[in-house]
Amino acid sequence: MALFLTEADVQALLPMERALECVEASMQAEAAGRTANRARERIILPQCSLHYMAAALLNNQWLGMKIYTVAHGDLRFIVLLFDAQSGRLLALMQADHLGRLRTGAASGVATKYMARRGASRVGMIGTGRQARTQLEAVAKVRNLATARVFGQDENRCREFCREMSAQLGLAVEPAASAEEAVRFGEIVITATAARQPVVLGSWLEPGTHVNAIGANMADRRELDDAVLARAAVIAVDSREQARIEAGDLIQGLPVGQVGRGWDRVLELHAIVAGASPGRHAEQDITLFKSVGIALWDVAVAGYIYRQALEKGVGRQLGLEGTSADSKNPRQG
Repeated sequence: MALFLTEADVQALLPMERALECVEASMQAEAAGRTANRARERIILPQCSLHYMAAALLNNQWLGMKIYTVAHGDLRFIVLLFDAQSGRLLALMQADHLGRLRTGAASGVATKYMARRGASRVGMIGTGRQARTQLEAVAKVRNLATARVFGQDENRCREFCREMSAQLGLAVEPAASAEEAVRFGEIVITATAARQPVVLGSWLEPGTHVNAIGANMADRRELDDAVLARAAVIAVDSREQARIEAGDLIQGLPVGQVGRGWDRVLELHAIVAGASPGRHAEQDITLFKSVGIALWDVAVAGYIYRQALEKGVGRQLGLEGTSADSKNPRQG
């Protein structure tokens, strides 16, 4: 019997603190060679698109896939979690909240290892649902004093600031411009749907750490070339997937220049495991470019599944496996 979990179930079972722990642990496992991750594939149709990605966490014996559709502005997310020994489907869970928390948690982990220890001011561009979990995660790993946020819609930005101030217990204020938010921040977060840069490298103060999470298609970018040129350390979640989806890097990194192109891009798990430094000096500008990987989905889905069993949450689905014919096995 597989367990079905709704968005409400997931939200009740996955606090940000646990998402941070799960995502960081998955990076440690990745550094130890105990994971497998497959980059996102997309089927783009005129009215709808299908996106799917898969991963395995060998330490926990979990296999999983996230699959979602985008149609007319609506997104529908599902994660399938399997037992990696028996192949049994353990859980099917709605995964909008799951995805936003694991993406925020990854930026929180990057901030923990790459931002200056005393960094307490956040400059944010973007006020959507992803922005909320980004700011929440960073607030869990740094003792923030204040944040300034810029969004295209002034009313929406003011409401975002009011809600996040109340949720996090810190001063979150609207910024008059993207430049003001970026210049203010010791930690800068971009969570937008921008197709052209919204952050210029000339705005960054020495020592700033940047989490860029909004552009995960090759034809989109949030950062200009100068951000990449000034960054002393550039980390991604997956080099394989970033080469396909990270428009900031695909468009902004020079080709054929040793030490300035893709050869200088690290995977975040190497920093988390201590194989590479998150920064070399206090004045370094550092960058985490996130496109979002299935490994994080599987890591947090496994935690959610265990919590659901412990707390008796969810609905059992009568899904049974089928034994293969040993003489004529068919796998479809």
